[in-house]
Amino acid sequence: MRDPGAADAELRARIDAIYRADSRRVLATLVRWLGDFDLAEEALSDAFAEALRRWPIEGVPAQPRAWLVSAGRYRALDVLRRRARIDASLAVVAARIESASAAAPAGTPGLHALEGELADDRLRMVFTCCHPALPPEARVALTLREVCGLTTEEIGRAFLTPPSTLAQRIVRAKAKIRDEHLPFEVSEPPELPERLDAVLQVVYLVFNEGYHALSGEALLRVDLCSEALRLGRLLVELLGDAGDAPPSHPEATGLLALMLLHQARSAARADGAGELVTLEHQDRALWDRARIAEGAALVERALATRRFGAYTLQAAIAAVHAEAPDAAATDWVQIVGLYDLLRQASPTPVVELNRAVAVAMRDGAAKGLELVDALLEGDAADELAGYLPAHATRADLLRRAGRIEDACAAYRSALQLARQGAERRYLARRLAELGGDPEGGGGIASP
Repeated sequence: MRDPGAADAELRARIDAIYRADSRRVLATLVRWLGDFDLAEEALSDAFAEALRRWPIEGVPAQPRAWLVSAGRYRALDVLRRRARIDASLAVVAARIESASAAAPAGTPGLHALEGELADDRLRMVFTCCHPALPPEARVALTLREVCGLTTEEIGRAFLTPPSTLAQRIVRAKAKIRDEHLPFEVSEPPELPERLDAVLQVVYLVFNEGYHALSGEALLRVDLCSEALRLGRLLVELLGDAGDAPPSHPEATGLLALMLLHQARSAARADGAGELVTLEHQDRALWDRARIAEGAALVERALATRRFGAYTLQAAIAAVHAEAPDAAATDWVQIVGLYDLLRQASPTPVVELNRAVAVAMRDGAAKGLELVDALLEGDAADELAGYLPAHATRADLLRRAGRIEDACAAYRSALQLARQGAERRYLARRLAELGGDPEGGGGIASP
């Protein structure tokens, strides 16, 4: 006889897995139905509570996501009916939901129809969260929180912004969507350009949070990378650019290429013990050649339009790295040339920092170090002061230039900023290899 306790634990684990994989899809559909983020989040919580109560008795339904949408919708309808006794305006919303529910098939209402609706609702929600009526800084934060489920702490690290500030932005943005009845829909072509940049930025930041996790022990958050790739593919398809012709919106194609080319290297970014492996030391046999081929082809299509921007240029740089048979064969001349174009399209300190690394690889560490120091001492000093890659880059260039004591000091500065476990261990190893004392106080440790 099967242990009931083990069966309960197995079911709870399955419900937890469904929550991790599908809760944001369910939330997106509930937001579309209810027009209110807070009410939809409450309905989502109620739906999973109902699942914990009923599924142990009835079993997990064949379409759990649609079941959860249906359950959440009816729980929200009950809430709206109660609140309508106090606020008459809510009666209109309740009547609309009740009318739609009455039109559903008998039994568990509308599961097959709901399953079909779920496919596009997250993309609709991205466009809603990126509505031009919302402040630019709120669009990305709201999408990362509500569409992708990142915490305010995770978003804060991505934006170098206090979580409390981001939480206020998110609350105000949700209220604006609700109070001004901003449409829950994908933009029509005339409105698309003004919203596309914000949508692309959201997808890019989601991928970055997954590919360069800023805290914890895991280098890679596969769920976020996969979600960003899914959104990227959906967006390219939505724009009608999934064929072989030059894309009408090349930056969406370029962003998809960039994500594919980076994701292709993910298996080689850590060794068997989970320790960080830098690009020059990665085992390129582990790189996903199918994704590299797909990404490179997308880059070529985007470049062919001659209307490309920063995402396409970053993808072109990634393609040069991906197509080199080994680190020594990397075409740094071409990469520096691409960075020269990128700094025109996106003149940011981070782009300048990355270009400095490419110059160092082409012309020597001393030249790259000169550029990095100019950044850290110039107008970008405040912006880069807390940016870990700036200090890690400077430490590596000092090491390559043979300035060991200065390199140790720079590695210690980088360590103070590192929150990600594997990254911290990598920096500590580098420091130890140079004989440096992690606690400082004298530069080089005694042998």
